[in-house]
Amino acid sequence: MAYVDEILEYLERKDYYEPEFVQAVSEVLNSLRPVIDANEKKYRQVALLERIIEPERILRFRVPWIDDKGQVHVNRGYRVQFNSAIGPYKGGLRLHPSVNLGIIKFLGFEQIFKNSLTGLPIGGGKGGSDFDPKGKSDREIMMFCQSFMTELCKVIGADTDVPAGDIGTGAREIGYMFGQYKRICGTYEGVLTGKGLSFGGSLARTEATGYGLLYFTEEMLKCNDSTIEGKTVCVSGSGNVAIYAVEKAQMLGAKVVTVSDSTGWVYDKDGIDVALLKDIKENRRERLTAYAEARPSAQYHAGRGVWQIKCDVALPCATQNELTIDDAKLLVENGCIAVAEGANMPTTLEATKYLQEHGVMFAPGKAANAGGVATSALEMSQNSERVSWTFEKVDAKLKDIMINIYHNIDNAAKKYGLDGDYVAGANIAGFEKVADAMMAQGIV
Repeated sequence: MAYVDEILEYLERKDYYEPEFVQAVSEVLNSLRPVIDANEKKYRQVALLERIIEPERILRFRVPWIDDKGQVHVNRGYRVQFNSAIGPYKGGLRLHPSVNLGIIKFLGFEQIFKNSLTGLPIGGGKGGSDFDPKGKSDREIMMFCQSFMTELCKVIGADTDVPAGDIGTGAREIGYMFGQYKRICGTYEGVLTGKGLSFGGSLARTEATGYGLLYFTEEMLKCNDSTIEGKTVCVSGSGNVAIYAVEKAQMLGAKVVTVSDSTGWVYDKDGIDVALLKDIKENRRERLTAYAEARPSAQYHAGRGVWQIKCDVALPCATQNELTIDDAKLLVENGCIAVAEGANMPTTLEATKYLQEHGVMFAPGKAANAGGVATSALEMSQNSERVSWTFEKVDAKLKDIMINIYHNIDNAAKKYGLDGDYVAGANIAGFEKVADAMMAQGIV
């Protein structure tokens, strides 16, 4: 039996109750077959695949907190420190009711290769809680974050594990967590990224994932004899990634016509008004119904439906498995030429294969949305040096990183006769660096 098949059979037997994690590993390992088959003997000898799919450490803990009425609640907290072969663990903290260990493991596994692709010395990790920040007061958020960090602080540090924000974890939550870490540990260090500018944060971090997505997409189109300028773009989501993807796409001359949230979506034939979107989502924290009410050219629709709109480029920026096979068929039918993932694995495997088989350029999230973690690593560098770079300097470094990522995955795909398969190219380029480091460091 081939080494990959052996590992996948083992995984499905051992971790069948974590479908998101099994899906992520299956997608990665199947695309790595050419490089694994070429090195099977030496990889088997050191059980490389068995080690790379098993986290180095998993922490699960309870998070008790008190609401404004004096009632005590208990949530589950997680930190998965997946792989430190090329640097300290790095990955966000997700606060959402859907969070469970399988999802955190899936995100952490993907993070290994995403971080490797940046070219920066950061390993893979992920964490979070099933706590839902929606509808909570600032005081309740603070109580939760302080309790969460009271346990998490035992296993993180500037040279060990540096968490960041993710869904549900923004500047407010990072601030509360940083304050608690500082209080307990008595040290002022860059232990979290996504911090406020007044206490060690980096300019351009807020914009980084969305901007990076467009820098990558722009380079991918350019290298395939096309351009982002003048294209019609559909974006899903209306959080941080989506907002700044819309902003940068329109700065580059594209017309973005959709955004969505958990209850519905908006089609704006005149192009999304970024200032209005920011006001509704960042300041007022309201639903997209408010956007449609304030914008005569916009139509609000309940439920799903973004991908039925005719577009040249699709940017899924909401959550995992949001773009299905039926959506992929609609995109192909409507003449879409490129899909680039702004969220983590938002496209199902079936949909990904369909898009690739029908000639659509497909950029996986571990490459296309790596701008956020890349800029987090740049924040770590600034913290270590006790300096603060200008927005322009950080943005220029981000653009260079994203362009390099595109060419690295394109070259990796071509090296193994998979020209144009950016999923395989991303996995191969990310994997080879981590595998080489693991081989060099012995059995650890």
